[in-house]
Amino acid sequence: MRSRDFDQLVESAIAAIPPRFRQRMANLAIIVEPEPPRPGLLGLYHGRPLPMRSVSEPFAMPDTITIYQGPHERMARDDTELERVVGDTVWHEVAHYFGMDELQVRNAERRRAPAGDALESARRRRRLERSR
Repeated sequence: MRSRDFDQLVESAIAAIPPRFRQRMANLAIIVEPEPPRPGLLGLYHGRPLPMRSVSEPFAMPDTITIYQGPHERMARDDTELERVVGDTVWHEVAHYFGMDELQVRNAERRRAPAGDALESARRRRRLERSR
């Protein structure tokens, strides 16, 4: 897939985040890179989660969410699944921005996904972990 088309998938995933959360996403850069620095990563949040910040802090550089194109393309069987997996990854990393740790994010993902999607997500994670 051309990088421009993948960027559009990421933009669509961001647009799908409920407005009440999207409006609070400030000082945050979302970047697409071709490959992760280590195997097994689909995305990575780097920064100070929103609940940990204080209004008395000085200006800070933007937090970043990096979405890695290559692993998504290798994981997805078709364009529909690719769109869903990218959306799941963007949601996952944004949840970290809002202060959720990995366990909280995983629990929220289970509540968020219909039963079939949760099963498929677990299968994808296992495939990814085996490929490490």
